[in-house]
Amino acid sequence: MRFSIFHNLGAPGRLGEYPDVMAEAREFAVTADRAGFWSTWYTEHHFGHEAIEITPNPVLMGADIAARTTDIRIGQAASIATFWHPLRLAEDIAMLDQLSGGRVEVGLGRGLYGREALNLNALADPRDQEQNRALYDETVEVLRKAWSGEFFSHRGRFYEFPAPGVKWNHPLSPATPEYTEAGVITKMQVTPFPLQRPHPPLWQVIDSPRSIKAAAADGVQGLFWLPPVSALKERFELYRDTASQAAGREYALGEGIGLVRDVYVADTMEQARAEFEEALMTTYRWIMHWRGLGNLMEAGEELTDAHELSFDFLQRRNLLVGTPEYVSEKIAELRDEVGCEHLLLWTTHPGLPHRNAMRSLELFAEKVMPRFTTGGGHG
Repeated sequence: MRFSIFHNLGAPGRLGEYPDVMAEAREFAVTADRAGFWSTWYTEHHFGHEAIEITPNPVLMGADIAARTTDIRIGQAASIATFWHPLRLAEDIAMLDQLSGGRVEVGLGRGLYGREALNLNALADPRDQEQNRALYDETVEVLRKAWSGEFFSHRGRFYEFPAPGVKWNHPLSPATPEYTEAGVITKMQVTPFPLQRPHPPLWQVIDSPRSIKAAAADGVQGLFWLPPVSALKERFELYRDTASQAAGREYALGEGIGLVRDVYVADTMEQARAEFEEALMTTYRWIMHWRGLGNLMEAGEELTDAHELSFDFLQRRNLLVGTPEYVSEKIAELRDEVGCEHLLLWTTHPGLPHRNAMRSLELFAEKVMPRFTTGGGHG
């Protein structure tokens, strides 16, 4: 198995201490790199005056971490593609891939929060899911063209590149047929292109059957978070079946999928809960306000008014919180039941003291990872 870090920065009451928050994130990543974790992933959220999700630019964050690490791969979970101008996102990720020596994993998402979308790109309004999906799909199409290293053009519902009618006449850049007609620019090239060819691996945050099938059919790897094992199995099987059909070969269950789990390791079960519960529940109360509890149902289970969000409710469904032995058992279950081959640890929930997060990371690296050594390091 591969083990990675999912890092959604959150520090309620510490916006004025942002340099300290950054220093802690760096130490966490450097320690994970030295311990042999495969990758570290950063989120994109905006306008978070509550300081629960405060990483507005995962690409820029990744550049800082890449400069301080050696082997760990750098991912975004996710860059919200619908918020970005596609050419700017293509350029920035290509730059990150060059700066990191080809360590980028490109994670993309469509966006969830209206206050973000409507103030960054009104076309991404999550209240219009069909338009949001169409914008996402077209953005990914432009990214792939831009990363090709070739001259390209694009004309879609939302974007047209190059802009029509732009004349070009410069003695140091002859107007050749490669990109002009009658002195007018008809194609363009984005530079630099990524170090990894044809482009860095693509991932998408997915959950619904429609998103799962679209990603798998397009050769995009999937990132999941919430569902318990029984519900994950249905999703993993759908991804496997769709990807197998699209690729013309048999995918293994769990292949091409990364699973985020809330992970905290301590010497006793009681200590793990006592230290982690408050920070964990801050995240869940924040996010479930919009998402609801539907994604936390077991296979075949109906959401009812009797379901209430609590640590006990989560612990029996999707948490990996406890002793090294307990966490190892839960990972083995994920491996055996759904073929999980790539686990992303989310430990740095808002309000968790940094020393506690570091101790959990060290315990995981020392007492859990060695039990799953095959492909457990940078690989």
